[in-house]
Amino acid sequence: MTPAPEPRVRRAGASRSSASARVRLSLCALVGALLASACSYPLLGNGERVAYDFGPATLARRGEQSVAKQLLVYDVVAPAWMNSASIHYRLAFRDASRPQAYAGSRWVMAPAELLGARLRQRLADAGAGVIVPGDGLRAPAALRVELDEFSQVFDAQERSRAVVRLRASLVGARALIAQKSFSAQQAAASHNAEGGVHALAAASDEVIEQLLDWVAASLKDAKQ
Repeated sequence: MTPAPEPRVRRAGASRSSASARVRLSLCALVGALLASACSYPLLGNGERVAYDFGPATLARRGEQSVAKQLLVYDVVAPAWMNSASIHYRLAFRDASRPQAYAGSRWVMAPAELLGARLRQRLADAGAGVIVPGDGLRAPAALRVELDEFSQVFDAQERSRAVVRLRASLVGARALIAQKSFSAQQAAASHNAEGGVHALAAASDEVIEQLLDWVAASLKDAKQ
């Protein structure tokens, strides 16, 4: 009786064992590299999933210009890369042209939607009759806003600021009344998603105040 080919069985088993060991080593190396990257660079948060909005609106300013006119306020539009709930940041000291997103933190909705809601609220506080496209009503003037930049910019590992930039067009019944770009920056108190969120909310409120004053002045000039 011919004995079983035990040496070949052992060699095949050894081969499979060796292949499995190599796979395990590769996986361990990959996981180790990811963990090392996460530990060495803290900008992506600690894995906790948190959703943010702008927080409560600040009180309306007293004695400032009011908007005593009805306005059709269109939804704020933004570039495609910004049309999500991601909280974006840029590492200006490495590559400012590459927006990145925090892994464990998000907005409750896209930034353009948050900004639009805050803008309509502030216009209403200033006395404007705010109409949205879905109302099916007419207004003597319309406001269109395009959001160009909305991110936390890191000038250094431990120094960041919120940057908000937008363009606004005020349109009458048959002609453009005025058009202008606005921007605001706000230093972040902490260099993570939470710090970026609070700074972006403050910069957004500042831009909206600039926009509100401009709308009020432009509508007054249009009457003259």
